[in-house]
Amino acid sequence: MLETILARIGLPLLVTFVSEALKEIDTPVTKGAAKALDQVDEALKAGQINIEHVAEANRHIEELAHLKSEELRTSLAEVNQTIRAEIASEDTYVRRMRPTFGYLMAFTWAAQMLGIAYVIIFDTQRAASVLTAMASLSAIWGIGLSVLGIYVYKRSEDKKLLKTGETIFWHN
Repeated sequence: MLETILARIGLPLLVTFVSEALKEIDTPVTKGAAKALDQVDEALKAGQINIEHVAEANRHIEELAHLKSEELRTSLAEVNQTIRAEIASEDTYVRRMRPTFGYLMAFTWAAQMLGIAYVIIFDTQRAASVLTAMASLSAIWGIGLSVLGIYVYKRSEDKKLLKTGETIFWHN
């Protein structure tokens, strides 16, 4: 009985959600995948797919979710261990790495923006090519600013914990 309920909820629900999400992306590949998933959904509703096979697929989904969860847990444990080592370090540079990185990011961003502004104002003929070149840097800026955002978020969290008197070491 429980297998039947899971077979009718787990994989069919996942197929429906993924199909609907893919329909929102306007590319031939995602539209084709959504159409294929709609056919799977119809076959499930019509009973053309064996319930035992669906139950087995649900078990695989659960196992994959468990493996991903363990992978995430391991990654977070490594990050926490690194942060603990950074906090416990007596080396002033290691403890000041986050602010140093933040200042360097702010300085390089400001320098880039001032350079672009200069080109736009005083050398308008090359402005289009400079802006195009700047767009090529979006991935590297995305990475750098993401790291900076995590640093700022974690430091803010550290300060909140220190204000309340709690320990800043995270427990798994």
